[in-house]
Amino acid sequence: MDCSFKSPFSVSTLSCSCPLGFEGSNCEINTDECEDNDCENGATCKDGVNNYTCLCAPYYTGEMCEEMEDICAPGRSPCKQQSTCLITAMGPKCVCAPGYVGDDCSINYNDCQEHKCQNNGECVDEINGYSCTCTRGYSGQLCEVLPSPRSPCDLAECQNEAPCVERAGRALCQCLPGFGGPRCEKLVSVNFVDRDSYLLLSDMKNWPQANITLQVSTAEDNGILLYNGDNDHIAVELYQGHVKVSYDPGSQPGHAIYSTETINDGQFHTVELVTFDQMVNLSIDGGIPTTMDSFGKLRPLNGEAPLYVGGMPVDVHSSALRLWQIQNGSSFHGCIQNLYINNELQDFTKTQMKPGVVPGCEPCRKIYCLHGICQPDAALGPVCHCQPGWGGPHCDQPAANPCQGSKCVHGKCIPLDMQSYRCECQEGYRGALCNQQGELYNPCKWLQCKHGRCQISDTGDAYCHCESGYTGELCDAESECHGEPVRDFYQVQRGYAICQTTRMVSWVECSGACDTGACCASQRMKRRKYTFECSDGTSFSEEVEKTIKCGCVGCM
Repeated sequence: MDCSFKSPFSVSTLSCSCPLGFEGSNCEINTDECEDNDCENGATCKDGVNNYTCLCAPYYTGEMCEEMEDICAPGRSPCKQQSTCLITAMGPKCVCAPGYVGDDCSINYNDCQEHKCQNNGECVDEINGYSCTCTRGYSGQLCEVLPSPRSPCDLAECQNEAPCVERAGRALCQCLPGFGGPRCEKLVSVNFVDRDSYLLLSDMKNWPQANITLQVSTAEDNGILLYNGDNDHIAVELYQGHVKVSYDPGSQPGHAIYSTETINDGQFHTVELVTFDQMVNLSIDGGIPTTMDSFGKLRPLNGEAPLYVGGMPVDVHSSALRLWQIQNGSSFHGCIQNLYINNELQDFTKTQMKPGVVPGCEPCRKIYCLHGICQPDAALGPVCHCQPGWGGPHCDQPAANPCQGSKCVHGKCIPLDMQSYRCECQEGYRGALCNQQGELYNPCKWLQCKHGRCQISDTGDAYCHCESGYTGELCDAESECHGEPVRDFYQVQRGYAICQTTRMVSWVECSGACDTGACCASQRMKRRKYTFECSDGTSFSEEVEKTIKCGCVGCM
């Protein structure tokens, strides 16, 4: 600011020359440049010193806010889901693609709010539309098409991937190998490919009379087929190629019968076991049956005990070998199919299947053994088991020695002659084929029952089951003479016929011990007349003398 004195009338005055942007007598006022500004598009003017600044409204730029920003440029557009962005004076505007709503078009419109699905069809929202999921039998875009009459195969519901065919207007399920039943719902054939495998049928019934049929294919000499019971048992086993049936009622001596036929030729053979009253009949391939008379109360199938197929657990196995007439006790190796109990086809899927049991009997249909029999193997698949003196994958080559193709599992084959051998087991293995690991634990080994036999309880503990007349933990003490009440049908044998009373009879059976020189026997008896009916259809009446009191009497 430049100030100078002027005195035109002899009176001195002071005047100021202001710089740009200020005014006033003393240049104290900042000139408002915004009074005449060029800001555009609603911009706000901000005064400065001899200048001004335009503060732009949203979406505008430039010195005077004269340019609109490209708010729809990639990376800046707020519009979603491939919608169209428009530049307006109010900012970006999104034109949504079909099916979307919202300011930024990010919301998928629920088209099911106004759906027209029919017949309880479920609406499924889609982009710019919807679809209908129809209930069973209905079809069409809106489930408007009513169900057409169902074919017999639509109602058949074949299981286990079995195809259905129609025959004379009826549905027929064509079961795949290994399955059976009207809908192929049952697994009816299994291969036992490991030595320690078995099946367990636990849902059993008590059947005093039973008809058991099964088909067996094996190349082995020995093995358990069926086993049921505890203190009394019935067992069907393969023994030296024959079928053996043994029955032990527990309180009486056991009985056994053998088939005259051998069944270990690799072909399927039908084994039928029929029990009636005290009789057991064994038949192979529908041939003449072999008969066993138990002469006691027969319980061929005990529902309280499981039915084992193809083998048994280690603890049951050891008891059966020790106490009863089981010859070998080894697990079955081969195929079992079509097990019927009282005309009911059993479903192996309803059993407890131990490892080493595989469904079906098909593996050996694709391999031919010239001098041997094919058997499935868990690790190798179908394998030819050659006859002595033959070898090769198909048993078509003369064997150099009997150990070629031997069955020693964990051991060394030692030739005995040109056609036989023995297995020398590795440490920790035992058995004829060295296929059993270690020594089986036998809790009865250390329990010496003097007048009885050792048995194993459900908890695995050993105890002595004493003979009649003895008691004590070791059955070493004689029990006092006493009578055990009995009520049963009284039986006699006339020729080949078994005859029994038409009603139950009560009597007393004497057991126990007396002092030296005396025996526990009948002390008082009673005679009564009863009517008998015989198995040959005849009947008669006869007096029966029965004991009603026991005591110590002179020995006969």
